[in-house]
Amino acid sequence: MHKLAICAQIIIALSIVLVWVLRFPNVVKEFHEYGLPDWLRTVVGDTKIALATLLVAGIWYPALVVVPAILMALLMVCAQLAHIKVHHPWQKYVPSLGLLVLSIFVATFYLRLHQA
Repeated sequence: MHKLAICAQIIIALSIVLVWVLRFPNVVKEFHEYGLPDWLRTVVGDTKIALATLLVAGIWYPALVVVPAILMALLMVCAQLAHIKVHHPWQKYVPSLGLLVLSIFVATFYLRLHQA
């Protein structure tokens, strides 16, 4: 199960880099569509990249994982709400929903690991 959690951490981190670095023009377009300011986009992007970095570092330092995973899950809930706000088709919800589920899985796994 630990290997599955590590895979989830890597998937989350790679997804964040893919969207927030390589597909950044799409992010700019979506934030404008949501009616959100540029400064918020910058804060969200910086936060997601920092959290993704901590999730990867958590492969070697597991104590780092729980808080970033929970915060990433909260950001993904916000992403879901943004999609709802602009009435996107269901396909637009899938990526952030997948990352939400993975983030909850990772947080739950490491919380249980620390309680054992």
